[in-house]
Amino acid sequence: MSDNTDLIKALRDIPDFPKPGIIFKDITPVLADASLFAKVIRGLAEACKDKEITKVVGIESRGFIFGAALAYALGVGFVPARKKGKLPYKTISASFALEYGTDIIEMHEDALTSADKVVIVDDLLATGGTANAAIELVNKLGAEVKLCAFVCELGFLKGGEKLKSSYKSLLHL
Repeated sequence: MSDNTDLIKALRDIPDFPKPGIIFKDITPVLADASLFAKVIRGLAEACKDKEITKVVGIESRGFIFGAALAYALGVGFVPARKKGKLPYKTISASFALEYGTDIIEMHEDALTSADKVVIVDDLLATGGTANAAIELVNKLGAEVKLCAFVCELGFLKGGEKLKSSYKSLLHL
């Protein structure tokens, strides 16, 4: 995936969403284009090569889209990391700071075991708070985070420097 100009061009900037002053990176045009979506999944799968991944953890909500497709491509299970109160079974939780507030994510308490080797997937790496909360949840369940994988990274926010795991971003903005 050396040339990602087509992916970068497909992203759409939405000013003042979800709050004034934030420029939201909209990935829905990438999802709408089958060849671009496939390119992203191939790139994420390549990043997972030789990591012996047994589960993909997708972070709500766009991480579900990429994570589920990646899990299928890798032939492994998918585990959702959801916002507080959205999962039906017993959960564990972790709180985190966003670039525009705070939130809590949860996973089912039986979603992973100590035998699992995990890739955590989301569409965007900003400050790293959400990904670090997901890492915390995986660690609480005794599984091993092998990689965090993102479609885009907002380099100016330096989230990669704060991550408690190795990571790969397909696009650096």
